[in-house]
Amino acid sequence: MKYQVGDIVLILHSGEEGRVVDIMNHEMMMVDVKGVIFPVYMDQVDFPYFKRFTEKKIVVPKKEKKYVDDVKREKIADKKVADGVWLTFLPVMDTDSYGDDVVEELKIHLLNRTETAYHFTYRVQYFGKTEFELKNTVHPFEDFYLHDVPFEDLNDSPSFELSFSLVEPDKTKAKSKEASVKLKPKQVFTKIKELQEKNEATFSQLLFATYPDKQEEHTDDYSFSPKGTKPYNGKQARQHLEPARSVVDLHIDKITSDWKGLSNFEILTMQLQTFEKYYHLAIAHHQPSLIVIHGVGEGVLRDEIHDLLRLKKEVKSFVNQHHPLYGFGATEIFFQY
Repeated sequence: MKYQVGDIVLILHSGEEGRVVDIMNHEMMMVDVKGVIFPVYMDQVDFPYFKRFTEKKIVVPKKEKKYVDDVKREKIADKKVADGVWLTFLPVMDTDSYGDDVVEELKIHLLNRTETAYHFTYRVQYFGKTEFELKNTVHPFEDFYLHDVPFEDLNDSPSFELSFSLVEPDKTKAKSKEASVKLKPKQVFTKIKELQEKNEATFSQLLFATYPDKQEEHTDDYSFSPKGTKPYNGKQARQHLEPARSVVDLHIDKITSDWKGLSNFEILTMQLQTFEKYYHLAIAHHQPSLIVIHGVGEGVLRDEIHDLLRLKKEVKSFVNQHHPLYGFGATEIFFQY
């Protein structure tokens, strides 16, 4: 017998292959083709080997392998821009049971976008008490992860305090640079809304643009001067400083003419930097007082300035009362030396 049960055969009229499941007699057999069993005559089938051997095979050309080292690399332009040291906040969102996006926490990073390496001390304070502290080094153009802050902790008005010093000492530069940032929930909500509108992920606070130069320390008391040296006169030294102001207007249009494209957060940052500048100039010139015009509005700038004044040792007192020229939109600061 030419065929046996289990042989693979070719159905001549259809070109399909099947398996012999039963030999009925010398003329017929039962064949299973793709699960369908039917009878066929012996002369209607054949072994498929000749067909397999003679039919043309379609040869698919092999793709030439490319290795990672062989892939042509795109030329990436150097986009590193030295624009200062920043504290960056990344809001981590989640969806509540009502389907609304809510902020769970803030991931905080220190961005050093300068060509200088710094040692730094980072502290988070609540009501003047340090709750978290970290000391480390941030290298040029490095993004340094600090820690996470639960969003609910913003209700306690945390203060982010940082102190920087040069990794490679420079006699012409200051011994250290201090910076601080305070965040409030209302400000963060506003900023997050702006991020969603602009399809951005983070918001940042500039800590300093350039590390400060060393300032000569002068004194009016000559009794401590080394023998044989000529002391500096503090009054003469103050003549080389930028003139101080008795009144500082912090309305953004008084600070810069290019303010229309700035966000509320950026405007507030610029206003606080201007306040710090003229506050320190007032101290350097030994002014008895300083009037800061912050406007009325929602009181955000006023509250920020008052929070800063409570921490400054040179402040004897400050008052925000009705002024004939500024109404309730100004705070007068009195200094003690």
